Amino acid sequence: MRTFDEALAQVRDVDGWMSPDQAERLYRAAAGTRSGDQIVEIGSFRGRSTIVLASAAADGVPVVAIDPHAGNDRGPEEIEGFASEAATDHDVFTANLAAAGVTDRVRHVRKFSNDAHGDVPGEIAVLYIDGAHRFAPARADIVEWGARVSPGGTMLIHDSFSSVGVTLAILRELLVSPRFRYVGRARSLTEFRADLDGTPKSRALNALKLSAQLPWFVKNVLLKVLIKLKLGGDREWPY
Repeated sequence: MRTFDEALAQVRDVDGWMSPDQAERLYRAAAGTRSGDQIVEIGSFRGRSTIVLASAAADGVPVVAIDPHAGNDRGPEEIEGFASEAATDHDVFTANLAAAGVTDRVRHVRKFSNDAHGDVPGEIAVLYIDGAHRFAPARADIVEWGARVSPGGTMLIHDSFSSVGVTLAILRELLVSPRFRYVGRARSLTEFRADLDGTPKSRALNALKLSAQLPWFVKNVLLKVLIKLKLGGDREWPY
């Protein structure tokens, strides 16, 4: 295991959309695992989050990185039409893992997430979702992969309350979830724990905590509109 500062330094020059506070939340989740657990990441891009997870995980905890590197869903405004970049993304991903010294801790499944279930047996202690941001695939990842999170396990979702599709999927599946408790967020990275008792009271309180993030979502949507209209100054795309 590396310290968080060491892990953050290792990914400083790795492309990706992950702020230091988001990296710290991933690190803490992975550091809480123990031998025999497994970590699954959906959407690796060039390995920024993968390296953080692998750097924090305990010995005997594999990280399964699911990413087709197909040139789609690469990042903000890059949903389709980047097939020529696919091979480069895969090569850079592999090189970044090697440079960080975590290749032997990561198993890459080069498939779309809906096709990868057969490649990942057993329960998941930590699930990190940063895949396709459209409503249907985002919802499928939350429902199908979320069902495999072990009791008390952690599910983290990137671009929550930033992407419209991801936000709608979260509201549809997690707002009144009988199982997943909203823990908190680092910017647009939200953390859920599979430890809700399912009573009407706990579900209602959880829904209130989750709903309290909606004003921030509205702010992000407005900011994106301003940026697209070239009225957002030098502000970065919210993530």
